[in-house]
Amino acid sequence: MHFTTTISVSLVLFLVGLECVVLMSARELVKSLRENVTLTVVLEDEATEEEIARFQDLMDKASYVLESVYISREEALQEHIANLGEDPGDFLGYNPLTDAFEVRLNAAYTPADSIAVIGAQLSTLPYINQIIYQTDIVDILDRNITEVSFILLIVAVILLVIALVLIGNTIQLQIYSKRFLINTMRLVGATPWVIKWPFVRRNLLMGVEAALIACVLLAGVYYYCVSQVGISLFPLTSKNIAFLVSIVLLCGLMITFFASVAATNRYIRMKTNKLYEI
Repeated sequence: MHFTTTISVSLVLFLVGLECVVLMSARELVKSLRENVTLTVVLEDEATEEEIARFQDLMDKASYVLESVYISREEALQEHIANLGEDPGDFLGYNPLTDAFEVRLNAAYTPADSIAVIGAQLSTLPYINQIIYQTDIVDILDRNITEVSFILLIVAVILLVIALVLIGNTIQLQIYSKRFLINTMRLVGATPWVIKWPFVRRNLLMGVEAALIACVLLAGVYYYCVSQVGISLFPLTSKNIAFLVSIVLLCGLMITFFASVAATNRYIRMKTNKLYEI
């Protein structure tokens, strides 16, 4: 019975762990999408090398900048020729392109209102000609991320409720087989916590064992995704690992504790003749 219950609980905790993996992977995907939002800062034709260096230093120190790349007008011309196959200087007689910076923002600063504030601040600099970013793409990204996050949250709540019900029923079946022992202890004068504690302690230990099994299964899934499928679900940092293991272990302990207390309370309060009817 202990082995069967442990395996059942571990599979349910594995489901909880997968739910956390999906949420963490979605968070990393959202972060990656946001960090691809780019501001193009077009400089004035009269911008000096000193002003360009000053702006580069400003971008290096700004908290909202993930990466900034300076593109000279000569580099922009070569890129234009490579992409379109023609040199505008051949018929204009001069290079119409200007010096610019491509600025990638940190994910926390990519909502449309934050970008607007950053653009307004940069526009006040005298050597800045124009700030360009795709407002429609930023708005669509914000809207879709909000919708997807809400859907994932609903799915996570539903899966967590299912996990609670499954583990609760599994532990209740385990304690059901001991209902006559519980009744005997009650009849000889044992207090409720004296009756409950052996079941709670054993099931807490089972929760730890099940959580460890679930973590091993999750590690196997992650390794398979990386080595065989080539998909990295989320960065394998110590912080992410600790978070995932903590969630699985905490769920295992809390669910087994409350399920054990609830199941034993039911049989402690039940009259002796009722035990034969269930």
